[in-house]
Amino acid sequence: MTKRNALITGGARGIGAATAKALAQDGYRVFINFVSSNQVAADLVTEITAAGGEAYPIQADVRDDGQLQAMFAQIDQQYGGVDVLVSNANMNFTMKPFMEQSWSEFAQKLNDELHAAYATAQLAATSMKAKKFGRLIFISSTLSEAPAPNFIAHGSAKGALDSFSKYLAQELGPLGITSNIVAPGLVETDATKHAPTEFKEFIRINTPTQKVAVPEDVANTVRYLASPASGHITGTYNPVCGGAYLP
Repeated sequence: MTKRNALITGGARGIGAATAKALAQDGYRVFINFVSSNQVAADLVTEITAAGGEAYPIQADVRDDGQLQAMFAQIDQQYGGVDVLVSNANMNFTMKPFMEQSWSEFAQKLNDELHAAYATAQLAATSMKAKKFGRLIFISSTLSEAPAPNFIAHGSAKGALDSFSKYLAQELGPLGITSNIVAPGLVETDATKHAPTEFKEFIRINTPTQKVAVPEDVANTVRYLASPASGHITGTYNPVCGGAYLP
């Protein structure tokens, strides 16, 4: 079988890096998108290659349409287009309660999150449509369903992403393209390493599995949704939180 191409946005660190390694192990040609983490992305490519996988770093700011179009054009021209998109790029947001947050602060997160997901999915689906095969996987958060103080911008943006994925599942399903959400709870990454130990312990003891997730827990869910075996699964919301959030 011709090797399939997987693009992971925000793929150099944390969940993205674990996903890149998992998909490479499964035989995908992996493209690790980054904005400024040049050396980190290069080191990850070296690690994957040394383990027998195939990976390439590819720089683009997913908030910039011109850079996005150039990235997808490069993959299309050199390798035949994207088969799997893992939309994982992290968008900064303002942590404030609703009564203290301005519309511009709230809208910045909403716009960045949805614009990146919309633009990357549209470019990926163009390639996938021609192949009659595609996997769109969006990294959301359990905060879209279980609110927490000061996370209103983040949770609302992720909630919009969850709804967006359902619409893609409905429209693109006849083309052989699935669309699914993976929603991590607390995960041990660079982004959370400075969180208070007491907070992490509170999450752990209130989680049925009695652990805080590591990036590989999320990556293992992504790798299944990326596989041919998941072809009849679309429009789903998959919390990866050890049961800390139970819908």
